[in-house]
Amino acid sequence: LRCSCRRGGGLVQPGGSLRVSCAASGFTFSDSYMSWVRQAPGKEREFVAGISWGGGSTYYADSVKGRFTISRDNAKQTVYLEMNSLKPEDTAVYYCAAAPTLGAALKGGMDYWGKGTQVTVSS
Repeated sequence: LRCSCRRGGGLVQPGGSLRVSCAASGFTFSDSYMSWVRQAPGKEREFVAGISWGGGSTYYADSVKGRFTISRDNAKQTVYLEMNSLKPEDTAVYYCAAAPTLGAALKGGMDYWGKGTQVTVSS
């Protein structure tokens, strides 16, 4: 049962863009509310974005609204996070996670977690 982050991540300058993806396996991806959660050094985990089962509904933290876009491809069992206008405060390890609903995701009630990928925004 895994949700592994692939591609994306790394070092980017402020104002730059980056895309991370997460390929899932071992659970019914199309039945899961998929989210991205991040954790910066010394800080608690922060819910970043979520997307409903069919992709028709999305939810964003105020800190990333208008800059980040979450999407999913159920045929590929993959969820993406497109990050634009990156800021140094976006530096964190980004995790994908699966939950039954948005409510569960916002409460941290994830069923599955990805391994995480480091995103560093620095000049």
